[in-house]
Amino acid sequence: MIELAIRKELQGAGGRMALEVALHIEKGSFVALTGESGSGKTTLLRILAGLERAEGRLVVDGKPWLEGGRALPPQKRRVGFVFQDYALFGNMTVRQNLLFVRNDEALADELLATTGLTALAHRYPATLSGGQKQRVALCRALMNRPRLLLMDEPLSALDPAMRSLLQQEILDLHRRFGTTTLMVSHDPAEIYRLADRVLVLHRGRLVEDGSPMEVLLKPSGSQKFAFTGELLDIVRKDAIHIAVVAIGGRLVEVVLEKAEAKSLKVGERVTVGAKAFAPTILPRR
Repeated sequence: MIELAIRKELQGAGGRMALEVALHIEKGSFVALTGESGSGKTTLLRILAGLERAEGRLVVDGKPWLEGGRALPPQKRRVGFVFQDYALFGNMTVRQNLLFVRNDEALADELLATTGLTALAHRYPATLSGGQKQRVALCRALMNRPRLLLMDEPLSALDPAMRSLLQQEILDLHRRFGTTTLMVSHDPAEIYRLADRVLVLHRGRLVEDGSPMEVLLKPSGSQKFAFTGELLDIVRKDAIHIAVVAIGGRLVEVVLEKAEAKSLKVGERVTVGAKAFAPTILPRR
């Protein structure tokens, strides 16, 4: 169980703001953290890891990690952190990268075998593909059998096929090691596949908290579906207007009424929904 109630002043994308989050996370759960850029997601992970200070209280499995101005050092928190840029030691082999964290050869061999890296154990990071590097980073994060596994958009630089493959490996390792996992992601498909709970941050505040179905698919009234995305363009073709919307890594075209086209602004967040077979598009407030 994680009990968290923290506050930290930040310089966000829209100016100064306060990251202020209070929540409980069940042991062994997989939580996805999402929201617009600059909303405080990465900072929250860094506070959990002890890499940044904050005001408030953090208790993990009954042990205070942050309380009354006193903070447990990062090396005593048993946290695994998987960064977006891998952060591997280039002068060490794959196996040496793992053993640097903890001199447990049996565990290192188990992790390498589980992720299909045994044949690459004596290779150096510079000779590996992006997917292989991310596997090594994941294995290294699990070498100290962490209570808490933190991942900051770990698969964002990979192609769709590799992302799908590593998503399953992440889920398998999460279940096998029984970790509590928090992952920052902007990919709805990834969140739906991996997480059992989704937290949405907006300007440092928790604005949504629920299951992937509750947060990602939120029909309104008689709508059959509703997705949020970014309005990239409004194109006029003959007598109609077409909105181009980015949703979950894909582009969707929606036919607009003239009045709808006038009410929308390129670059804003919108909700695309449908009643029966008639799609609608509305600004997201």
